[in-house]
Amino acid sequence: MLLSERNKSGATFTLLGFSDYPQLQIPLFLVFLAIYSVTVVGNLGMIVIIKINPKLHTPMYFFLSHLSFVDFCYSSIIAPKMLVNLVVEDRTISFLECVMQYFLFCTFAVTESFLLAVMAYDRFVAICNPLLYTVAMSQRLCAVLVVGSYAWGVGCSLILTCSALKLSFHGSNTINHFFCEFSSLLSLSCSDTSLSLLLLFIFATFNVVSTLLIILTSYMFIVVTILKMHSASGRHKAFSTCASHLTAITIFHGTILFLYCVPNSKNSRHTIKVASVFYTVVIPMLNPLIYSLRNKDVKSTVGKIMDTKIFSHSAYDFSRICP
Repeated sequence: MLLSERNKSGATFTLLGFSDYPQLQIPLFLVFLAIYSVTVVGNLGMIVIIKINPKLHTPMYFFLSHLSFVDFCYSSIIAPKMLVNLVVEDRTISFLECVMQYFLFCTFAVTESFLLAVMAYDRFVAICNPLLYTVAMSQRLCAVLVVGSYAWGVGCSLILTCSALKLSFHGSNTINHFFCEFSSLLSLSCSDTSLSLLLLFIFATFNVVSTLLIILTSYMFIVVTILKMHSASGRHKAFSTCASHLTAITIFHGTILFLYCVPNSKNSRHTIKVASVFYTVVIPMLNPLIYSLRNKDVKSTVGKIMDTKIFSHSAYDFSRICP
């Protein structure tokens, strides 16, 4: 990947973030720090819980562990820099840092959208073909689906990033956002951005349409299968297995579609920032909560871990009192 000659001289960018509201800098810092802390603990905790509980070594939890990893990664790409910019005066970022931030964020955001589609297919197989589930969702197929999601995320990001590296920027540039969002970056270029905009439109449209098509098709068959069930308890059990995933999909794709519908104008920049905060910082925090609060196996594992820690501390204290 080659930088254009003008970018080699060191174009810099200033992320405005939420500098329009100086009185809110500290409150926002505390709120986002709390959210990010919950995100890190929740997602890494989910990965550990799935790893240590043999009951959770199933395709659904295999995909969920990777979803947690992706949530942790793409939140960690955005949140730390945003937190720093809330408490410092110098909000500059170099061109290479800006492009790298976008590359990593795009990789994990695209991967997440396809992982959610893969999880919808997993639920379709589990409910519509329960007897063939373990055969259909083999370890090999699960690995291929996960690797494919990561590979497509890297591929999309790499192509878009290469197109950005060929653009020219000069001097100091101001990005009215809290991270290096691609369209904001393109708007500052002093060279022709038509190819980059075309690539962005093609990949964004394909990713949204293809993943939504897989999700909607899967759930259409799931709903038909559930309605055909004679047992009320069977219908309730089938629906409960999909409830967490449906909630996560609705929040993620609902936010993305909302951003598509908001016109890209000066008056809408505040709305876009708020929505962007939701899908870059809030959603990664919500996903582990959504999947754990409605899941008996996850809650029981957390309970066992807590009981073990409490017991070990009690035993240690008792041993000190009564040597």
